[in-house]
Amino acid sequence: METLRYFLPQVWFVILALFLFLYVMLDGFDLGVGILSLTSDDEERRGILMTSLSNIWDANETWLVLMGGGLFGAFPLAYGTILNALYIPIFIMIFGFIFRAVAFEFREQANRKLFWNVAFGAGSFVAALGQGFALGAVLKGISVDEAGHFIGSTWDWLSWQSVVAALTLIQGYVLIGSTYLIWKTEGELQETHYRTAQIAAWTTLLGAIVITITTPIFYESARSRLFQQPLVYIFAVIPVVGVFLIFQLLKSLRLRQERAPFIWTIFLFVLSFIGLGLIVFPYIIPPQITIYEAAADPSSLVIMIIFIGFLIPVMLFYNLYQYIVFRGKVTSDGYSD
Repeated sequence: METLRYFLPQVWFVILALFLFLYVMLDGFDLGVGILSLTSDDEERRGILMTSLSNIWDANETWLVLMGGGLFGAFPLAYGTILNALYIPIFIMIFGFIFRAVAFEFREQANRKLFWNVAFGAGSFVAALGQGFALGAVLKGISVDEAGHFIGSTWDWLSWQSVVAALTLIQGYVLIGSTYLIWKTEGELQETHYRTAQIAAWTTLLGAIVITITTPIFYESARSRLFQQPLVYIFAVIPVVGVFLIFQLLKSLRLRQERAPFIWTIFLFVLSFIGLGLIVFPYIIPPQITIYEAAADPSSLVIMIIFIGFLIPVMLFYNLYQYIVFRGKVTSDGYSD
C-alpha cells in the first residue's frame, strides 16, 4: 500500500501534465488564430481563419475539461486550493471562452459581422490572458497553511512576473496559431502569417529568456530545484536545445516551408513543458504541498486510472481522425465580398 501511495500520485501527475500539454498545444493554436483574426483587414481573410477552426476547435477544449476533472478526482485538496487562489484568472479565462464561443456561432448567422468578429478575437485574447496569469501565479507560488488551504489575498496572483508570463503565453499562442495558418492557407494570407510567425518567435523567445532568468532569482523554491543534482545538468541542456529549436523554426520560416514551422513550434512547447514540469515536481501546490500530501485515496486513483485508460485512446483517436479528415487547405471559395 505504501508503494501505491508513492507511485500512483506520480502517475496522475504525468497524466494531468499530458492533458494540460495536449490542451495548450491544440487549443493554443485555436486561441492564436482567434487573436490573429483581430489583425485581418477584410471579411474574406477573417472567414478563412475561422473556417480553419470550425471543425476541430470544440474537441480541442475537451482536454482542459479532462484536466480539471482529473485534478478534482486525483488531487482534491489541490483542486480546491488552486481554484480559490486563482479565482479571478480562471474567471477571466472562462469569460473569454464563453465570449468567443458565442461569437463564433452568432457570427455565421449575422448580417453585420463586425461586432462578432471583434468579440471572437477579444475572447481569444482574454482567455489566453487568464491562462497566462494563472501560470505566473503558480510559478510564483500559492500561500497556504499547514493543511494546504489558501490563506493569501484575492490579488496574490497579480504581479509583474504573472504579467510577463501572460504576455509570453499569448505570444506563444500567436506563434503556434501562425504556423498552423501557414499549414492551412495559401497565397498572400499564408505569406502574412510567415511574417507574424517570425515576429512571434522573437517575442516569445524574449519572454522565455526573461522568465528563465528571473524565476531562479526571485523564487527560492525554483532556485533550489534548478541547482539540485542531477537536475542541474538537465536544466543546463534545456536552453541549448531551445536555441537549436528556435534556429530551426526561423530557418524553416525563411525557407517558406509549410509544415516544418508547426512541427518545430510543437517541439518548443514540449521542451517548455518538460522544464516547467521539472521545476514544479513533486509539488502540486507550489511551493509547499506535494502530490503525495494532496493525493486522493489509492483505491480512488486506481479506479480513475482504469476509466482514463479507456478514455484516452478514444480521445486521441478522435482527435487524430478529425485532423486527417480536415487536413486540406482552406481556400477563399465562398468568402467573396
